[in-house]
Amino acid sequence: MELLKQIPQIDKLISDEFFKGLTPSLLTTLARTHIDILRENILANKVDTVDVTALKNQIKESYEKLLSPSLKPLINATGVILHTNMGRSLVSKEILENASKVICNYSNLEYNQEKGCRGERYEHVSKHMKTLLDVEDILVVNNNASAVFLILNTFAKEKEVVVSRGELVEIGGSFRIPDVMRQSGAVLHEVGATNKTKLHDYASAINEDTTMLMKVHQSNFTIEGFSEDVDFNEIQTLADTHNLIDYYDLGSGYVVPLPYNLSHKEIPLPEILKHSPSLISFSGDKLFGSVQAGIIAGKKELIDRLKKNQLLRMLRVDKITLSILEETIKAYLEERYELIPTLKMLFSNEEALIKRANIMQANIKRDSCKVIACMTVMGGGTLPNREFPSVALHIKGKASALERAFRRKGVIGRIEEEKFLLDIRTVLEESEETLIEIINEIVA
Repeated sequence: MELLKQIPQIDKLISDEFFKGLTPSLLTTLARTHIDILRENILANKVDTVDVTALKNQIKESYEKLLSPSLKPLINATGVILHTNMGRSLVSKEILENASKVICNYSNLEYNQEKGCRGERYEHVSKHMKTLLDVEDILVVNNNASAVFLILNTFAKEKEVVVSRGELVEIGGSFRIPDVMRQSGAVLHEVGATNKTKLHDYASAINEDTTMLMKVHQSNFTIEGFSEDVDFNEIQTLADTHNLIDYYDLGSGYVVPLPYNLSHKEIPLPEILKHSPSLISFSGDKLFGSVQAGIIAGKKELIDRLKKNQLLRMLRVDKITLSILEETIKAYLEERYELIPTLKMLFSNEEALIKRANIMQANIKRDSCKVIACMTVMGGGTLPNREFPSVALHIKGKASALERAFRRKGVIGRIEEEKFLLDIRTVLEESEETLIEIINEIVA
């Protein structure tokens, strides 16, 4: 066919000045793909002309699209601080810059500089974390799910672990405690009822196969009304009496007392650890406000046994995680909570939020928005059903259309009572100018 003869040769096509500066090998691959498509369309009588200019534009567009990052920054205006879909806790630029001195250089990750021999990677965060939490030892793995699995596999393989039925939770991504226990080799021994579990339920379940009494934080739900559970310190005392391991999977642990009475029913890490539990674990990127990690704290003899489990090599964290986590812990020790964005956003009071919202409103064209009081939640499987006050810009107009328009611009808000809201609590101060420009562009 005459049209097939008009298809340009690949080597001549990619040498065109139009593609100057682009990588030839990648360009060749993409050009071949587009030319194959063009050839198929010609043979199928779907095109009746060869437009070389259009072909070049298509190839260049594919090249640029392929090399554009898939991960992109967003403006979180949902008000949900620990938004799982948007990366949970943020890392401040100062902490990242401090950590980059190690990340971007060779380091003593596993090198004992004093002795001139191999060292242990966990000691770099353990000394700071042990000081912060006043605990015998700690271990860091890649997330809290890994921490749960490692603990159960190390101490409860083919042995019984007693857990309340009301704590057999499922969290995001279909992570279910019974399934994790099964895959770890542990044998689940359920006690109590969904809504009520008493201490004698745990005591009655103990037998010669029992190795651990485990408590699991309910994470993303609460049981209200006619309900009862057992405090961890009571479980700990019972475990000690029977020479068993007590383990609390906190999911999310926090150090500093929370504002807005959010600490009610949520026990802080120092309070839990002052009773010297066998083991606890929690996420690094939830209320602790750092990177994704599973932090295990407790008795040194048990941590030492965890370190000997061959699974640890598959679950261990790298220098990037350890460096950022160490800088976060140092910020805690120096009480520089402003360096921890999760805490900074949570502790912002209503007066400060109103002031920021009013300044933004004054820079927005037309009478297109209104500053309103609202409520929000923490998110990330923490503080279930606990709301606290916030402040938002109500953008006037059809909520669903506005949500789509802002989302296309990388701004994620929320719809509440058929109103589209941009919650100021989770909008970073350095993003305010960009957000104002986007609002003006959309409402113009």
